[in-house]
Amino acid sequence: MIRKHLKAMTRQLTSIWALPRRLAQSASQAAAKKPEPSGKPAPQAAAKKPAKPAKPAKDAKKPGRVKIPPPKGSLTNDKTCFGPLKDSDRIFQNLYGRHDWRLKGACQRGDWHKTGDILELGPDWMMDQIKQSALRGRGGAGFYCATKWEFLKQVKSEKVPKMLVVNCAEGEPGTCKDREILRHEPHKLIEGILLAGVTIGCGRAIIYIRNRFYNEACNLHYALAEAYHHGLVGDGACGTDIKFDIMIQRGDRYLCGEETAMLNCLMGELGRPRRRPPFLTEKGYFNHPCLVVNAESLSVLPTLLRRGPCWWTGLGRSYNAGTKLFCISGEVNNPCTVEEEMSMPMREIIELHAGGVQGGWENLLAVFPGGLSTALLGPEAAGGVMMDFDCLEAAGSGLGCGSIIVMSKKCDPLAIMHRAIEFYEEHTCKQCTYCRDGAIWLPELFGRFATGQAHPHEIDWTSVIADKIKNSRPICALGVSQAITAESMVRMFSEQINQRIVKFAEGADKGGKDGKDKKC
Repeated sequence: MIRKHLKAMTRQLTSIWALPRRLAQSASQAAAKKPEPSGKPAPQAAAKKPAKPAKPAKDAKKPGRVKIPPPKGSLTNDKTCFGPLKDSDRIFQNLYGRHDWRLKGACQRGDWHKTGDILELGPDWMMDQIKQSALRGRGGAGFYCATKWEFLKQVKSEKVPKMLVVNCAEGEPGTCKDREILRHEPHKLIEGILLAGVTIGCGRAIIYIRNRFYNEACNLHYALAEAYHHGLVGDGACGTDIKFDIMIQRGDRYLCGEETAMLNCLMGELGRPRRRPPFLTEKGYFNHPCLVVNAESLSVLPTLLRRGPCWWTGLGRSYNAGTKLFCISGEVNNPCTVEEEMSMPMREIIELHAGGVQGGWENLLAVFPGGLSTALLGPEAAGGVMMDFDCLEAAGSGLGCGSIIVMSKKCDPLAIMHRAIEFYEEHTCKQCTYCRDGAIWLPELFGRFATGQAHPHEIDWTSVIADKIKNSRPICALGVSQAITAESMVRMFSEQINQRIVKFAEGADKGGKDGKDKKC
């Protein structure tokens, strides 16, 4: 009975899942071989083979993606060797909480040093320093901060003041860099908010922090009270005539890490994304022009302005400069969060700070280089890639938020695939049709892949679903992220999926034969 049912199910699935591929093949064959008119020779153009385009497939996978050029005047370097980072170049000197995180300890480490003098140099000088440094956002997209901040700086809003919103809604699996900043370096963040707010002409900032970050929120509230008490923020910030206020607001949803969803949550509305335009620089927090910036991007700003763009661009490759917090987790000997120089090879970061892959580098199966929302890299690619935006993008993945998740050969990749895609099913806002339906179909497919109760044609169907989601232009990046994750995992582990399907089919067939023999 089991064998009969399996055969019937196989025939049914074959007819269903092979239909799109048959239609695509028939369409391509019809386009390539047009029927010739009777009695007439074939036209001369038919004898010529169409020339292959340069590389349209790579651009077709990323519809509407435009590479933003760096700001004018950005400094470059000709370095070829990167890392490890010197202690003298380390920005987050209390990353592990071994020293006092309060104002006294922060001042001993150099925080708030001549911040008033920097403010008196003016917004234009600070913006020029940011442009020369080619600082890129540390939240995941890697957008040039000067270009992004210039949008709000140029907005003239006298009746409705401009606002700065700080994104501390860290919910990406394997990421814990912003939590370390909030716990152990809160004054760096507050000082960076003040400098960035004055640079773009804001008089108020809101820090969005997740509800579950209880200890982090307590430390941040305490540090902010210290800053107000000593006149570092508020009226006459740092002894100047600048008034700058900071408030903290809490919420809790992974999707609120998206800037429009975050603003909806801050305004008391349902925390889900909305389409743009209007852009946040036009109509943001309660119709105030605003800008959403990641916590790490702001925390590095004070040190950058003190030491200058020449120091900053001397770390890492050109247009990928500075330091970065990397969170290393998964099948490593010592999971940790570490600050390192940009463009340092991934293998060196893992072996130097995380003790290497469990069982050695030869035991490596795959790596998420920038968190769950980035495409997987195999052992060969991971062994030679550098951890920066451009190099990882050229390798077919991305730096993301710098969360390195290591998978070894001893783990079950199909079970990890299923758990990873279930994360998106739980956190989708269900506004976009293809994203919503894909978040239902993909976990079902991956669940069958994990157990082997699938058909080989379903592997191809996964890429069809992923392409539909990406080409539908969803409201936020969550839909594209789950499509990229699903596509890369299926491409990486297609052989294991086929083996699991064959193993299940052989087991079911064997069970059916045994049952038939017993009945006889």
